[in-house]
Amino acid sequence: MDETKIAIFKGKHIRKIFYQKEWWFSVNDIIEALTDSHDPAQYFKRLKERDEELAKLTDKGGVQIVPPLMLDIKTAGGAQKAYCWHTEGIFRLIQSIPSPKAEPFKRWLAKVGYERVQEIENPELGQKRTRMLYKLKGYPDSWIEQRMRGIEIRETLTDEWNKHGVKEQKEYEILTAEIAQATFGLTPSQHKKVKGLKRENLRDHMSDLELIFSMLGEAATTEITKVENPVGFDDNKKTAKRGGGVAAVARLSIEKETGKKVVSPANYLPIGKKQSTIDWLK
Repeated sequence: MDETKIAIFKGKHIRKIFYQKEWWFSVNDIIEALTDSHDPAQYFKRLKERDEELAKLTDKGGVQIVPPLMLDIKTAGGAQKAYCWHTEGIFRLIQSIPSPKAEPFKRWLAKVGYERVQEIENPELGQKRTRMLYKLKGYPDSWIEQRMRGIEIRETLTDEWNKHGVKEQKEYEILTAEIAQATFGLTPSQHKKVKGLKRENLRDHMSDLELIFSMLGEAATTEITKVENPVGFDDNKKTAKRGGGVAAVARLSIEKETGKKVVSPANYLPIGKKQSTIDWLK
């Protein structure tokens, strides 16, 4: 079900709607907030006349980006159609806006791009930045260490899948869901519902035990894959279920001993932390 919410940027209301598993934002609201234009539709039209590439993206989209869509956004007077774009599209739009208010976002985007190039050249920088981000969000060091270890285990598993004939992104998603289903008795989407999550990263909201059993299921799958050398999606699907089954045995054992379920609606994300530069777009 689509859901409309309001984001705030420097006192301006930005209407956004959760559509197809991600946030979409009113293009007119973004333009009005960044330019103080009283006719954002005309401003957008002139902007596309100056920027042919932006016009192409808004008309047809691109290889990795879909064009804006007319979506139903709820207002005080009822639902109305609004031209909306997802986060990546909005960032592309901001790049074309010649306004002082857009400059902080342009500088932020340039900084992020530069950091990504550095991380390609030196992967350790990426790990350090990830640790720092978790630290700034308020996660304790013990949780961060588990999360980082989980990332390493996940990368090792996906490397093995790639070696054994798994190529498509959708296949990786299905195999991951198979491990989770076997481990917790829930798919990742079902697990997110238990925690009240939507677009957020599930593992960033897991408890210590949830992280541990996720790691165990994926590590077990990696070892089974190395030993049995499955080829192609169907064979890897079978090993994924078996790897998750190993974690399930351990999970059921601790649940029996403690009388408590491992899967919990508790959310590990700290509440009330200071907003970042782009929190208004989340």
